[in-house]
Amino acid sequence: MLRTWIIKGLLATLSALLSTSLLAQSDFPRTPDGRPDLNGIWQALGTAHLDLETHAARPGPLVAMGALAAIPGGMGVVVGGSIPYKPDALIRKQENQADWLARDPLVKCYLPGVPRATYIPYPFQIFQAPDTTLISYQFAGADRLVYMDRPDFESQVDSWMGHNIGHWEGDTLVITVTGQMPDTWLDQSGNWHSAGMMVEERYTPMGANHIQYEATITDPEVFTQPWKISLPLYRRIEPDAMMLEFKCVEFVEELLYGRYRKPAQ
Repeated sequence: MLRTWIIKGLLATLSALLSTSLLAQSDFPRTPDGRPDLNGIWQALGTAHLDLETHAARPGPLVAMGALAAIPGGMGVVVGGSIPYKPDALIRKQENQADWLARDPLVKCYLPGVPRATYIPYPFQIFQAPDTTLISYQFAGADRLVYMDRPDFESQVDSWMGHNIGHWEGDTLVITVTGQMPDTWLDQSGNWHSAGMMVEERYTPMGANHIQYEATITDPEVFTQPWKISLPLYRRIEPDAMMLEFKCVEFVEELLYGRYRKPAQ
């Protein structure tokens, strides 16, 4: 009797979970061709931009800013818990983290690359079309074109936001990103990659205003095996939600070029 009751309970729980999942996806708006409608402004929450792995709070790089510059603790988004670095690559990561303020490309307003652009604390907007999808980011005015109808199209040069080829697997938008500049980082803690990195992104609708985002990172030069991150994205639902400019080049001119300025006469 007890075994039957347990089995019935498990079946009921499984049925509820499946129903919830199907309901969430059925509630997601759709385009005229039946695809999930991802158009809109999205943003990640959490601390993935600071450190992809679970981390304790630690002091920041600017003592004068006190608690405002400190790094808060956060739960990681790496599936399995840790990034599988090769020994030499891990040493470079640790050196990056120790000298973060001088080395992080985002400090100098360089484009963030993929997947970092998705979870830095700035919104991004998706403009979806059957043949090409545009993803536009508030940070530094970055954007990327995702070619949906050209699976064999190869890029001739590397770029900061990579070469993006997309397709649908059921209700999941899958984007394969190659040809990225090796200068981008994966977070603020010095996690890095080589020019040979390939990223497979998966955008799965889980409700009207919620996408589950996954990115599998393959880079044999740096990592012992492919690894994955997973985190939710949330739709900005304010009535007046919009993308605002954050063209940060002017904010770093003094940092980059101030030493070349002529002294005042």
